[in-house]
Amino acid sequence: MSTLDLFHQAQPGQRIAMGAQAFILPGFAEPWLDRLLPALEAIQREAPFRQMMTKGGRRMSVQTTACGKLGWVSNEYGYRYSPIDPDSGQPWPTMPDCLLELAQHAAREAGFNDFHPDTCLINRYLPGARMGLHQDKDECDFNAPIVSISLGMPATFLFGGFKRSDRPARTILNHGDVAVWGGVDRMRFHGVMPLGDIPHPQLGSQRINLTLRKAG
Repeated sequence: MSTLDLFHQAQPGQRIAMGAQAFILPGFAEPWLDRLLPALEAIQREAPFRQMMTKGGRRMSVQTTACGKLGWVSNEYGYRYSPIDPDSGQPWPTMPDCLLELAQHAAREAGFNDFHPDTCLINRYLPGARMGLHQDKDECDFNAPIVSISLGMPATFLFGGFKRSDRPARTILNHGDVAVWGGVDRMRFHGVMPLGDIPHPQLGSQRINLTLRKAG
């Protein structure tokens, strides 16, 4: 993959290739936002954001919650998926129909026609929060793609190679952009640079990222 920066001024309806089976879909989520944003508020009331621990024993800079049949959880003992929210002892909130619909449409747009996610990790980034380069490898099914929806403040997304040391390409993800990667690109390292404070007119000084996967 080229390490040229992918900063873009693309318009909705265009598709930006990050790899052979990895794409950014600018503004793709916009038709769903009127339904999605209230649904996210309901999820947060049922399963509030929290800062989980890394397996190294440090607090993550992002705040997390989840919806779907499974939720990603982290503590000093490692990373895993669980059907139960460890904070409440209850199942995670049900995945909203509008979120599932959006994810499946985005997957099809990127060439993945049979995507059935069972989990959505919801990360909340405040100014200064970041996500180090990592692979998504806690799932049982690596054949399914990853669909990542960006809301709120812009973020610089890093999309690297198959080794952490590979120099990542960079692109700005704006409110309503969707990134999809899978197939030959499924195990690429990716992350988010520290978030600047550029308040969004509707969501203020935060970025909400929803990442849908087939985990079970």
